[in-house]
Formats: sequence, structure tokens, C-alpha cells
Amino acid sequence: MKKILRWWKKEAGISREGKRFWEKRYVTLAKSLLLALLPLLCCVVYCASQGRGIGEVYLPSSVWNDELFYYKQVEGIVNYGYPQGYFGFNESHALKLSFAAWSPVLVFPWIIWGFLFGWNLMSPVICNIFLMMLCCFLFVWLVRPSWKQLGILTFLFCLYTPFVRYMLSSMPEVICFAMLIIFYALAVNYQRREKTYKLVLLFVLSGVMTLMRPYLLLFLLLPVFFWIRAGRNFKSVAGSLAVFGTVLGLYGVIKHYLGAEYFAPLFFTDWIDAYFEQGLWGGIRNTLDTLHYMGKDFLEHTRQGIREGLASGAFFGGYLVCMAVLAVQSVRDWRRYRRMAGEKGQEDWRKALGRWLVIEAHLAFSFAAMLAALLLMYKLTEGSKHLLTFMAAAIFVIALMDTGFYKKAMLVGGTFAYFYIHMAVDPYDYQVPFVQEERMAALEACREILREELILDPEKVPGYENALIWVYSDSVGGEPGYTAWQLLYALPEGFGISCCMPDFVSEEFDSLQGRYLCVISGGSIEEKCIRAGYEKILEAEGSVFYRRY
Repeated sequence: MKKILRWWKKEAGISREGKRFWEKRYVTLAKSLLLALLPLLCCVVYCASQGRGIGEVYLPSSVWNDELFYYKQVEGIVNYGYPQGYFGFNESHALKLSFAAWSPVLVFPWIIWGFLFGWNLMSPVICNIFLMMLCCFLFVWLVRPSWKQLGILTFLFCLYTPFVRYMLSSMPEVICFAMLIIFYALAVNYQRREKTYKLVLLFVLSGVMTLMRPYLLLFLLLPVFFWIRAGRNFKSVAGSLAVFGTVLGLYGVIKHYLGAEYFAPLFFTDWIDAYFEQGLWGGIRNTLDTLHYMGKDFLEHTRQGIREGLASGAFFGGYLVCMAVLAVQSVRDWRRYRRMAGEKGQEDWRKALGRWLVIEAHLAFSFAAMLAALLLMYKLTEGSKHLLTFMAAAIFVIALMDTGFYKKAMLVGGTFAYFYIHMAVDPYDYQVPFVQEERMAALEACREILREELILDPEKVPGYENALIWVYSDSVGGEPGYTAWQLLYALPEGFGISCCMPDFVSEEFDSLQGRYLCVISGGSIEEKCIRAGYEKILEAEGSVFYRRY
């Protein structure tokens, strides 16, 4: 029998090297499948710890109102190609079509998922889990980590609980997580064996990420570096500038034509204006002053995160630790790289170290650049969640480092455990929304009535005739109150939502354009609706729906 097997292998052309190759492939496949199961397992374990199942996640129980906008916009795209009513803020709307302030490119995986499998309240959750599973599979397949590295990665992934919180939500952070992790996996794979198609894919990935969120332009720098390093000529430099210009131009067009004006500017640009108004030195002084006082606020948030569990401070604390690990390891590897120059027998090791140094140094630079952008251009509380994407990528990069008896993994893991498990006390930031029987019953009752009363006008698309004014808050008996906006999930498919502040609605009441309103029962805005003779459609959970015309 052994002779027959040897003969068959010889005739089939199966060499010893080929056998090793396929054995390695099978091991890599096994590792890929194991890590791909990790996101699902983490979600199952978390839900079980709450006495729930994944199927009991219920978006209308959430307190994050951004989820409503993302969900209903995708619903409108899946059913009609684009929402039939305007999404906006204080009745703003995009110049073209009917999207809100954020780029529709941000949710393109959900749109694809909706076209393939339909769109319902569980769709973004299932799609998020699938995206993280796919990203974990591709990471292992492209990078081929050792079992030790895979263990460290699993350890850090489980402790970074924002993975679970955002998978079980209708927020697009997981889309950014997955794309950036795949981007770095492909970058590692490209450096191992440089192929043109891989470089093209890196440009495509980083370009799409930039169209999703502009600060992700930082990652376009890595394929630009690869191209210039490989070409070392005018063509590669000019081509890189052309790609930059094209991507920024596309983002500008999308933002200008497809973005509705937000309540306030999404980015602060005062520090840029200072260079034109005060000259070079005045601009530099203004920038340094801004970094100084915003840096003090940043550190104060971090201290509150350490002491009290403030979510923005917790994100800042984890971010600083990841950035420090990346920066220190980059410096150490740079020194090792220089020491190995000219040493006999070290050429291959030096090349491998140099390739890895590019990855970790670029991510360390991106961390520092994003921190500067946060201090100069964002509100700290709102901007803090954008740092989560960088930390998600850092976990996968740090897991591949030479850990030195796991010191780096233990430092990062301990930080995550403290901030995102021990100090994760605020349910607003950390509690996954599960089904509530009262809310579900109220939503179903509203859905039946609204489907009969709210009819899309196909002749004015997109238009205010198919939009509802959501009055964000109001005063009831001298006390502030908030609309039960979760009921707006019951709006018929295709309807737009304009989130409006009470001062705007009160001042512009006679010139409002939306056909429908959702206001607080007993509030000052409802009194205006009653005096104006608006038709009452329904009342639920302290909120009232009116038809204006």
C-alpha cells in the first residue's frame, strides 16, 4: 500500500514542498475560521450575560438617535433608490436627493445587504456581525499570524467591548472598523509579495474610507508611500497627487450636493482662517494656543474617564495607551533596523523588519495626526467615538508585534478591561438595547395607524410633502422634555425626517414646510398646532403626530 501511495503521489506530481504548502494552507484556513467565529461568540456571550439572545436586540429601545437616521435612510434607499422625503436639520436638505449631513457612502455595505436580503430592524445588526466575521477571516488569511499572535489578538478583541456594542447597533462604526482592519491586512500582505493589483486595492479601500469619513484620508498616505517607493520617479509622484486630488474632489462633490446642513458646522476651521487673517506667525500662534487649551480639556476628560468612567475620557485613555505602544515600538524597531545595517547574515531579517516598521510607524503617525485633528477641529465629546476606529485597527497591529513576554498585550488589555469593562457604568454609552414589550407594542400600534395616515406623494419626490418634522425637545409646564423619537421607526418606508430644535420651530412656525409634525404632548409647540387647527393623527408615549396640510 505504501508503494502504491508513493507511486500515486509521484504520478500526480505531489512533491514534499507541495504537501507542506497545502498543509500550511489548511492551518491558515483553520485559523481564519476560528477567528471569524470570535465576533459572533462575543456577541452571544454578552447577550447571554444579560439573560438575552442576539435576536432580542431592538433598535427602538436604543437611546442613540443617530441610529434612527441611518436606519431610515437605508430603508428609503433599499425601497425607492433614495428617501422620498428630505432628511435634514431645522428643515435643511441636500441640494440633490434627500440625505442627511453624512455621506451616504458611509453605509454602502448596509445598502448592499438590504438589496440582497431585505431591510428590517435586525438587518444592520446581522450585517455588522457578518462584516466583523469577514474582516477577521480575511485578516488571518492575508497576514497568516502565528498561534501566539492569534491568541493575543483574541485576548485584546474580547476586552475591547466597543466591538460588541457597535456590532449590536445601527451605527456605521463597525463598517469603518472592518474596512480599516482589512486595509492593514492587505498592506502587510502587499509588503510580503508586492503585486500591482494589491496596491490598486489599497488605493480603492483608502479612497472609499475617505469618502466615508474625511479624516480617514490619513490611510491613503500608505499606498501613496508604497507607489512612490516602488516607482521612485515623477510618474508615481504625479499619480499619487492625482489620486489625492480625485478623492478629495469626490468628497467635496458628495458633501456639497448630497449633504444637508447640520445644526452647527461639523468641523471647526477657525485655526485655518487665522493663517489668512493673521499671517503665518499669527496662524501658528493661534494653532498652538488652540492645541494648548483643547489639550487641557482633553486631559480633563481623560481624568474623568479614569475616576468616574466618563465615556469620552475612557476612549481618550485607551487611545493614548495604544498610541504610546505604537510609538515606542516604532522607535525601538527603527533603532534595531539601523543597528542591523551592514551586519552579515542579517539582510533578510532587516528587510522583514523594515517592512513591518512601515506598518506600525504609519499607524502611530495616524494616531498622532488624528489626535491633533480632534483637538483642532472637533467637539471632544462628539469626536471621541471617531477614535474607536483607530483603536480597533491598533488591536490587530499590536497583536503582530514582538510582545516581549506579552508586556504590550497585557498593558493594552489591562487598559481595555479597566475602561471598557470595570468603568463601563453609563448605560447610555455601553448598554445594548434589548426588546421592551411596552415599546414594541406602542411601535406596532403606531405603525398600523401611520401606514394608513401617511401616504407618499409620488409627484413631489424628494420633497417636504413626504417629510416629518421631529421637534427634538420642548417645555411642558416649565420643565424640559424630549420627544419619544423612537416611535419614528414606525414611519412608512421612504419618509424623510427633519430634526428641528424648538426655538426654530417656534420662530418659523408659520413658514414650516414639512407636512407632518411629531411634538411633545402638552408642550408649547403642540399648543401652536392646536391653535393652527392641525389634524391630530395619533398620540403615544407622550408624543403627538400632526398633519399640517
